[in-house]
Amino acid sequence: MKAETGISLVDLDEDGVDRAFRADVLKGLRQQQKAVPARWFYDEEGSRLFEQITRVAEYYPTRAETEILGAQGAQFADLIGPERAVVEFGSGSSVKTPLLLEAIAPAAYVPLDISGDFLRQSAAALAQKFPHLPVYPVEADFMRRVSLPDEVSALAKLGFFPGSTIGNMVPRTAVDLLRSMRATLGADEGESPMLLIGMDLVKDRAVLEAAYDDADGVTAAFNTNLVSRINRELGGTIDPAALEHSAVWNDDLARIEMHLRATRDFSFEVSGEKFSLRKGETIHTENSHKFTRRSAYTLLLAGGWTPVRRWLDEEERFSVILAIATEQREAP
Repeated sequence: MKAETGISLVDLDEDGVDRAFRADVLKGLRQQQKAVPARWFYDEEGSRLFEQITRVAEYYPTRAETEILGAQGAQFADLIGPERAVVEFGSGSSVKTPLLLEAIAPAAYVPLDISGDFLRQSAAALAQKFPHLPVYPVEADFMRRVSLPDEVSALAKLGFFPGSTIGNMVPRTAVDLLRSMRATLGADEGESPMLLIGMDLVKDRAVLEAAYDDADGVTAAFNTNLVSRINRELGGTIDPAALEHSAVWNDDLARIEMHLRATRDFSFEVSGEKFSLRKGETIHTENSHKFTRRSAYTLLLAGGWTPVRRWLDEEERFSVILAIATEQREAP
């Protein structure tokens, strides 16, 4: 079955620019510590570069998570059951998503992503691989509740959020996202939805920093591509040559931080607004929080999800957790 053309819930202005993108960039650049949310990495080129990152030698998360998904299919099938609609938050990986779809015999697949071109490409590839599986791509910002296609409204849902993308968010934002996932999946409308989520683990600092600063410079190109997107879509005049990629472990907050560091003083404009950076100042572009079992479970519970089972890869670098939506409680 071919993928449906899909629907778009992205709010564009009269120039075709994503209003949320402009608002986030301008708000972030006005701050003393300039910052741009990591979700804006993923235009078509950013999505392509991230797929390339997953194949570099230093970046272990994809290999570790793929190992788990490949090894635990029978347990997934037993605990999740067949005939659910799989709703993936982010365009499907050509490797990881098929492993899940093959294991659990879903009734439909709904990928959600803010990058429309990449979404349609990945949805078409999966539809070709699974010709009897209905595929309904939705172009949307899944950080907020998304209205799913009518075709899956009556089906039980399984949310799929691989890659430890949840770690890109500070805890309060991660909890908000988990709660919006509950709403998107219809937690209060029928059979309790489930969530299968990847969460990376705390480990040696050198391993972590290398994973986000590979020797081939792919992650650096991914980071710098954000500047190219700002320049192209928001009329930016940022000089990419005046910025360098930086990835450091923040032990107090249990996260890798990615920054773009100014190599000299310079000024620039975005959407007609003037900004400047002094040498050594940074634009904070990504966090990648790492978890222990306890911190992962605490986060899920705060977002309205009760952990059911947790799996690790053989080297215990990465975790995949199955959780079920639970009734929100305000007191013990």
